[in-house]
Amino acid sequence: MDMQGNRHLAVTQQQAWDALNDPEVLKACIPGCDKVEATGENQYAIGMAVKIGPVAARFAGKIALVDVLPPNSYTLSFEGQGGAAGFGKGTAKVNLAPAAEGAGCELSYTANAQVGGKIAQVGQRLVDGVARSMAEEFFGRFDQEMQKRYPEAAAAEAALAGAAPAPAPARGLPKWAWIVFALLVLLALLMIAR
Repeated sequence: MDMQGNRHLAVTQQQAWDALNDPEVLKACIPGCDKVEATGENQYAIGMAVKIGPVAARFAGKIALVDVLPPNSYTLSFEGQGGAAGFGKGTAKVNLAPAAEGAGCELSYTANAQVGGKIAQVGQRLVDGVARSMAEEFFGRFDQEMQKRYPEAAAAEAALAGAAPAPAPARGLPKWAWIVFALLVLLALLMIAR
């Protein structure tokens, strides 16, 4: 399975680099992950639960960072075992660069992975779909984490883009409550009219 993608981040290249090397950020952003622990220089132990179609398993694995060029890039090699469910292994090249225009930085990645065991038996299309979904979920969570840690970066980017701030939520009853209230009043009027 091969995947590639890129993402614009509102934070600086250094802030993104620091976060991508922080086990707590990774643990919070990787779907199904409950453990990311440093085991040595640029090496981590990881634990996560994955469900692909009918196959659900808990994986224990290792991640190693090689070809590390702070704050520009690294190659991440990974391998994990999920018992009878199978295994996964592969590499991902991660690059960070300053944004061509405006603030923030650009993150790009290319990944190659192999799976075996029951997971491979559910079909490549399903495995690819779950992998892409997990990648999107990771980057969505990563964006949210960066906005929490660096709210000024998100605000500055929104200002540069000319985006209006999000409107404040309306106070009072939600729309559905007014509809239910109107139906109850109508029902009461009908009962009185009988």
